[in-house]
Amino acid sequence: RWLYGKQICLFYAFCGVLFGICSLSTLTLLSTVCCLKICFPAYGKLMRKHGQILIACAWTYAAIFACSPLAHWGEYGAEPYGTACCIDWRSTNENTVAMSYTVVLFVFCFILPCGVIVTSYSLILVTVKESRKAVEQH
Repeated sequence: RWLYGKQICLFYAFCGVLFGICSLSTLTLLSTVCCLKICFPAYGKLMRKHGQILIACAWTYAAIFACSPLAHWGEYGAEPYGTACCIDWRSTNENTVAMSYTVVLFVFCFILPCGVIVTSYSLILVTVKESRKAVEQH
């Protein structure tokens, strides 16, 4: 069971969601930047300021979803085995507000980032293949 009380459970779950979403958001942004630099070099000019803005956006995006259960859109609680804390997945069966949070989280923090990453790297592969063919022809 969780040994450290409700407040530490909330903090632990908040940190897990915050850092997890921020990590995936950062990977999504990196794949997009790589795609722009390789596939669309005219638009791929990034300066330090742009990087700082993108990092701030990733943290803000993650913070919005991590703070939502603290504002009672979704819930944090013990995991099904009770040894750690995260999003309370069981509450989605009973509470439509928690269900809406889970659906939005799934779409915007899993499906969308994964789709962008797959698309970015697919475009990079296509560009590299086309470049290779062009080099072989010359």
